[in-house]
Amino acid sequence: MKATRITKTRAALTALALVVAPGVAVLGTATDAFAVTKISHATATDMFRQVGITWSSSGNCSDRNNPTCTSFEQLNLATAQGAQTLKRASGCALNITGGTETGHASGTYSHWNGYKLDYSKYTCVGNYIKNNFTYIGLRGDGAPQWRSGSGNIYADEGNHWDVLYYNCGGC
Repeated sequence: MKATRITKTRAALTALALVVAPGVAVLGTATDAFAVTKISHATATDMFRQVGITWSSSGNCSDRNNPTCTSFEQLNLATAQGAQTLKRASGCALNITGGTETGHASGTYSHWNGYKLDYSKYTCVGNYIKNNFTYIGLRGDGAPQWRSGSGNIYADEGNHWDVLYYNCGGC
């Protein structure tokens, strides 16, 4: 009886996820702590357009396997939602310069695995981060870091912001 209830709950949650976010692939189940939802480049760009977030690449392309491109293929849904949350909360212009393309540092919580975005360095967003989040010290590479109330990490890498999204930032 218990196994049947769990199976029905998982099926219902998966169906709900597909209704709430059509075109989004659901990986894992609600009981998997590690489960993330991956989205396509097209879904991510639609989400960014909805709130006025722009993106650019030095290669003027979106090929995930080209380090001069800016790709959102296999981006975590929570990362895209986190960008939307930052845009809405700050009211600042946001331009994404790095997504899931190759060429970034590796690791579990990496760009390639869908957890990080890079943003252009604008005064407005920098002031918002520094005035609303908690300074937590220098990262191993010397980049100063701030933690949002939801736990996401904003690192000032000098010429851009490198943001690690563990969650959607209160979406």
